[in-house]
Amino acid sequence: MFSSLIRRNFTEPLFVLRSGSPRLRYWRHLEQTQWYSLNRLREIQNARFCDLWRFLWENNSFHKSRFEELGLSRESVSSVADIGKLPLMTKAEIRHNVDLIISNNVKKSDLLHFKTGGSTGKALDIYLTEECSEFRNACARRHDMWSSWNPGEPIGAVWGNPKLPHDLKSRILNTFVQPMIYLDTMSVSEDSVLEFAKEWKCKRPTLLYGHAHSIYTLAQYVDKLAIDCINPAGILSTSMMLLPHERAVIERVFGVKVVDRYGCEEVSLVGCECEKHEGMHMNIEHLVIEFLRDDGSHAKPGEPGKIVVTDLMNYAMPLVRYCVEDVGVYMDSQCSCGRGLPLMGKVSGRVADFLIKRDGSRVAGVSLIENTLTKVAGIDQMQIIQDSLDLIHLNIVVGSGFQPQSVSFLTDYFQQIFGREVNVRVDTVKEIHPERSGKYRFSICKINQ
Repeated sequence: MFSSLIRRNFTEPLFVLRSGSPRLRYWRHLEQTQWYSLNRLREIQNARFCDLWRFLWENNSFHKSRFEELGLSRESVSSVADIGKLPLMTKAEIRHNVDLIISNNVKKSDLLHFKTGGSTGKALDIYLTEECSEFRNACARRHDMWSSWNPGEPIGAVWGNPKLPHDLKSRILNTFVQPMIYLDTMSVSEDSVLEFAKEWKCKRPTLLYGHAHSIYTLAQYVDKLAIDCINPAGILSTSMMLLPHERAVIERVFGVKVVDRYGCEEVSLVGCECEKHEGMHMNIEHLVIEFLRDDGSHAKPGEPGKIVVTDLMNYAMPLVRYCVEDVGVYMDSQCSCGRGLPLMGKVSGRVADFLIKRDGSRVAGVSLIENTLTKVAGIDQMQIIQDSLDLIHLNIVVGSGFQPQSVSFLTDYFQQIFGREVNVRVDTVKEIHPERSGKYRFSICKINQ
């Protein structure tokens, strides 16, 4: 087997050098800054915020006009402490003003584009530069290592629609730079889990990575089938809430503590647990993270507040005081690990069930959202409800660009996945409301599992 040490110290640096990426250089810098004092990290954050503020006045007509409507001038803000003077950005506002939000000094055609299903089943188009994307990758790498994984070591991912190596270049990368094996959450069954275990035994990943609920589902199968070869050194959960009972099962089955991560594709990584599990360290080198009460004031430490994020790195499509639509808690305690990065506590907002095929295999709701909401124009929000093995009910909120044939596309897609005999009902609604708990469930399975 190709050595992880060789990947880490030779083949990956060579690949990055040839590509001209700043990822490794920036990652090494982040490895140092995580140990800075909180005051020094706040200074970095403040300097980047002030740089962004000046940039917006000179290069972003959308934000400039919003500031001026509130009577603000360049001199109105001198530090991150003044951020409360700025207007909030909602998902709807971003969705309806994508082209306007892109900065004047960049061409949209030169930017990376992706569409996200968001934390509440609402689609958003996001643009950023390749350099910004690599900064995000470097930050994720730093936090990956908190799980006990080291660069160059294989990863086992529980993920939907995996990007499997299909050509010579991708196969080379998967062998010599970052080996990955996948359990596809579009079809989780005893057979697919056994095949994943077989591949795990061959490739020996050290990190188990994936959607929180998907890892939980894998743990249930591993327990049921008495599989003993999936033995990660670290487990990293992401993309949705890790519920306490799920964490307990995962840690019991695999004998490893879970490192839980919180973020969203719009701004990337927001917070992540370290090896001490005393809260999530917030990524304040890249973001300004606020926790707001309903009246717009800042929540006190320990008090739940709506999470609002300002991205300090994405100058191409700046998101300033973006309302993520999740709720979190700011903590004023310091982690015993010694890192200066401040802590946030429990996050609530994203819950998604697995749906069940007639053959008993399971499909991750988050993967279904990624395959539909992010690919069909004119759908602002979606919720999937499986009433029975014979009925799937889709609630959709439609917006500009929606075409009637999209209903046929959705019907056909879900019947491809769940069977032609399954009835797919599509209803248009004005709004999809959260549960009483405040959590949005964008996929709901009503079948007893």
